[in-house]
Amino acid sequence: MTNRTTTPYVLAYLGAIVVANLTLAHFGTRAAIYNGFALVAVDLVCRDALHDMWRGRLVRNMLALIATGSFIAWLASLLTTPDELNVARIALASGVAFAVAFTADALVYQRIRDRTWMERSNTSNVAGSFVDSLVFLPLATGLWLWDTMFALACAKIAGGVVWSIVLAKGADGRAWLARNRERYATDAQIDRSFDAYR
Repeated sequence: MTNRTTTPYVLAYLGAIVVANLTLAHFGTRAAIYNGFALVAVDLVCRDALHDMWRGRLVRNMLALIATGSFIAWLASLLTTPDELNVARIALASGVAFAVAFTADALVYQRIRDRTWMERSNTSNVAGSFVDSLVFLPLATGLWLWDTMFALACAKIAGGVVWSIVLAKGADGRAWLARNRERYATDAQIDRSFDAYR
């Protein structure tokens, strides 16, 4: 996949993580539910789209994307928020939570590879949303607020449904599979995925 086609997803991911961390640093945990629905969900859905596009470079590229997003968010928060300890804690919690959540999301997404993109994206986002909520909130606040973590996960799942509908047309891997069938003809899993779309 060329950089031109992945660029909107990468920029959406980076923009969402920076805005989410900035709003959380400025407004505290009361911004978390809105961030979950509107911003973290964007990241989860963009991760799913990039999963299909980055194929053999998925792990390396995702780790670089998470690290870059966390660094930019930390730097932007540091420049705009006087509480340096809070900023560092949120940036670290965000980076760790995204890494763990994206792993859970990727494992589910890959496991159900033969389903439509909407099914893959939304099913894997359930796993990613719960894992992100269970990891992020305790790391960022030091508190285990089960009802808040559940509400955050539900907001991310609902936001994921909305964003997957918005991004579905450009994210569906069928066109990519059709264009790259010969290049990856030895990969039996891609062949099975391609055949599922016929």
